[in-house]
Amino acid sequence: MKWSYMDHWRSASPNGPIDQWQTLDSMDRFLKQVAAVGYDAIDTFDHRYFQIMDQYGSVSNYQEFVQERGLERIVNTFHAAVYDPRTYAPHVPETHANILEDFRVTMDRWSGISLDNIIVMPATLYYDMEPVTDDKIKTTAELWNKVGAITLDAGVKLTCHHEFFCGIQSKHELDVFYANTDPALVNLFVDTAQHCIATVDPVDFYEQYADRVTGFHFKDTRHQDLVGDYRRRPDAELMATTTPKWFHEMGDEGGLVDFEAFMRAVVRNGYEGWLSVEHDKANKLGGDHAESTAIARWYAKNVLDRIVAEEGSK
Repeated sequence: MKWSYMDHWRSASPNGPIDQWQTLDSMDRFLKQVAAVGYDAIDTFDHRYFQIMDQYGSVSNYQEFVQERGLERIVNTFHAAVYDPRTYAPHVPETHANILEDFRVTMDRWSGISLDNIIVMPATLYYDMEPVTDDKIKTTAELWNKVGAITLDAGVKLTCHHEFFCGIQSKHELDVFYANTDPALVNLFVDTAQHCIATVDPVDFYEQYADRVTGFHFKDTRHQDLVGDYRRRPDAELMATTTPKWFHEMGDEGGLVDFEAFMRAVVRNGYEGWLSVEHDKANKLGGDHAESTAIARWYAKNVLDRIVAEEGSK
């Protein structure tokens, strides 16, 4: 198994924090740092397409830029849509035509390279969907079955990532959703921290749906949402009263995710795809993206990769 890095990033500059897309030089430094600590590839966000076109001319040109700095390729894109119940909301049938056309355009934009997955949050923010009913979840599932057919026709898997503030996040909601989606068209992308925050055990959840999992975000959390922070407007991650920082790197002393048990489950279920590390807002409270990225890679190499080797030798 190989490790990819989801490209959340901030670094210091004379003008304050910048992300790696600021200039070609900042992207060059970012990619070299990710490669230097041992990641094999990157994931990115779908909305970066416009910056890619402006700075590199094409998606394939950008991937060549990535490869020239020691990484294999771009593995996945995250389709971070701006959900709006008036125009773009999976539980609202009247918006489905707009969403389907969006994905036809999106797959054409990325056709210059071979992606494994296009990742989606399959529902609006929770407060825009509630009351979350089984009927709304079934309507949502109908949409993603259709989107999955579009992405599969383009050679890319559709996979669903459930943030703790997503309209589909509790165990019951997840079970209803996956019972009403076609396993051939709609896959699951397990985010260890997000499920843990939503009080869904990531190990048990992965074990239940392992045959539908096409990727992971490996990150940790020190907190579970027990007071309904997932409903906070406008951004549950920023407005929560229970913690100033939701996400931490693997190996964090206060982390709640049992990564060793999780990795044993991954190996036991025969997963053979990429593993992605993600660090949302790692720079909060004086944190540093480069440091978190290196720490997580150390943990992957010295703890998780050893588990893979041990389990494989049995």
